[in-house]
Amino acid sequence: MAVKAQVLYDFTAEPGNNELTVKEGETVTITNQNVGGGWIEAQNSRGDVGLVPEDYVEVGKPFTAAGFTAPTPGAANIASQDLSIFDAYAPPSAPPQNQVDTEVFIPQPDTPDTPVSPYLSSPDETSNGNDPWSAWNSDPSGGSNNNWASNPEGTQTGTGAGDPWGSVSQGHPQAYQGPGTDYDEWDDEWDDAKSTGGYGESESGDGGAVQRAGAHAPSMKISLNKFPGFSKSGPELYLLCKQFTKGKERVPIYIGEVGPVWLYPETQLDCMVADPKKGSKMYGLKSYIEYQITPSNTNRPVNHRYKHFDWLYERLLDKFGSAIPIPSLPDKQVTGRFEEEFIKMRMERLQAWMTRMCRHPVVSNSEVFQTFLTYKDEKDWKTGKRKAEKDETVGVMIFSTIETEAPDLGAHEVEQKCEQFSRFTKAMDDGVKEILTVGHEHWKRCTGPLPKEYQRIGKAFQNLSTVFTSSGYQGESTLTDAMTAAGQTYEEIAQLVAEQPKKDLHFLMETNNEYKALLGCFPDTIGVHKAAIDKVKEGDKLVAAGKITSQDKVTMAKRVSTMSYSLQAEMNHFHNNRIYDYNRVMQQYLEEQVKFYETIAEKLRNAHRQFVTL
Repeated sequence: MAVKAQVLYDFTAEPGNNELTVKEGETVTITNQNVGGGWIEAQNSRGDVGLVPEDYVEVGKPFTAAGFTAPTPGAANIASQDLSIFDAYAPPSAPPQNQVDTEVFIPQPDTPDTPVSPYLSSPDETSNGNDPWSAWNSDPSGGSNNNWASNPEGTQTGTGAGDPWGSVSQGHPQAYQGPGTDYDEWDDEWDDAKSTGGYGESESGDGGAVQRAGAHAPSMKISLNKFPGFSKSGPELYLLCKQFTKGKERVPIYIGEVGPVWLYPETQLDCMVADPKKGSKMYGLKSYIEYQITPSNTNRPVNHRYKHFDWLYERLLDKFGSAIPIPSLPDKQVTGRFEEEFIKMRMERLQAWMTRMCRHPVVSNSEVFQTFLTYKDEKDWKTGKRKAEKDETVGVMIFSTIETEAPDLGAHEVEQKCEQFSRFTKAMDDGVKEILTVGHEHWKRCTGPLPKEYQRIGKAFQNLSTVFTSSGYQGESTLTDAMTAAGQTYEEIAQLVAEQPKKDLHFLMETNNEYKALLGCFPDTIGVHKAAIDKVKEGDKLVAAGKITSQDKVTMAKRVSTMSYSLQAEMNHFHNNRIYDYNRVMQQYLEEQVKFYETIAEKLRNAHRQFVTL
């Protein structure tokens, strides 16, 4: 007996993950509902079989060849969920394009027979409609309304034309980008399933509302019940708050040579992610990989599993996501999680993610991040975890911790700054996607047709050498040996070409993948600022309607100014890192390219010397 299901949202498979690409509205047959980890196995109309996120399909009734139908117990139907929790300030909710991306690394073959790039499922992915910037492109107002955050392809977002303080429902929950649960739960001795905001026995949290934003969605994911900053209240939660939560937390901003900047520590924090080890529990029934993280401020290693990194990501996103773009982690994988190449690539990407967090002065100095890096024992970890999950200064309330001595900015200047950053980040996002698309195509060519062309040239030279040998002519050996050597040289060049992308293009692609994930967060972050600006613009009307007082209007303007300083400080931090990162990766790329072509040139010179000049 098989079960039919209708696809609710587009999903693009990642190479090497045994996944199945499906489109919204498509009908598939469920072949295995017990895969686990938030996945099901499905078959499309063409007979292709693979894994699909279970929240992406609406399961219907089972059927048989005879036409008999019977109810399906436990069939998931997320279409019936109450989605009123989403409003105009919700972040992009789709599995965008992208795409390319931060999916798991697909090891390249030792021979140039398989043209597979670990960065894109298809060359077209970086240009499709599922893009965190799509609302910006389609909104004739330039994205200045409250619905500036993007929507997934095929979903609709209301306009909220009524009450300006009302909320607008999104089409569906924040995009599911991978399995919502892993096969290894939190160890009982490490966590309390009843702790506030904890995952309990699975990583899905909150009934599965919190999902992994992985390779196909660099935009931020939102924990629906734990992120008041993106709940119905929107930015007015901060703009009209009568009394901020008391605490020692302060985030200073000062005016530097480039404008508003965060306060940087005297010594930059760093950490090393290394020594992955496979562990198990439940008498070996469940396995996991544990990584050793050594921070530079203590030089004392701590151990964490992937789900601990995921917990940290959720906490940082909840706390800072309104002011600071928090890119998603490298995504999970159902199959092949313990293969050597996958572990190596995941560790490399976790290292890159942790390095980026360490380089941010606000994030790296936060209590939750320090707890993750410096806990002393299990009790210390549990205490810090619970404290972080009970933190009330999250969402837009993070702006209440910002302190700046700079004069308040006028509404027009605030809006200009916001629009300037919107245009730049959108343009850079397009440029990064272009590099990823070109890089993907070059990777495929280098691991497929190009090496084969060199192999064919080499074989042709060697075949002709064999023909020459059969002539029986005396003194033939010098030429035939040289011809054979030339053929072997071209075969060696084919191997060099096939292996080269892993030595240079890989790092260029990884850096651009990082920035693609980071840039994908900006529509959400800037969207918060745009929504706040819109509320200030409505100040006179709201005062006239009796919804706020004149003092509230003044307070709102001052607080939007504070938000603007934080956005400027964040953009200056972004530009500083961008200049450093692209200088570094381009130098590395070109150095490897020079070595590559010099090696080929030397091989050709050696082959050339074997031919006698007559």
